[in-house]
Amino acid sequence: MARVLISMPEEFLNKIDQVASGENRSRSELIREALRTYINKQRARETGAAARNADILEALLE
Repeated sequence: MARVLISMPEEFLNKIDQVASGENRSRSELIREALRTYINKQRARETGAAARNADILEALLE
């Protein structure tokens, strides 16, 4: 697994650590899940936008 170095405000890191601790998992697990969720939501938005664009194009071509 690759390692990534990121910078963030100490306050934000403290919040991440609190959530991770409350869920009995590591900081890395929590951040990986957050990124997976973000990527999946972004894909869904892109798919939705593509579908809307296809509908618009189809309506214009009718």
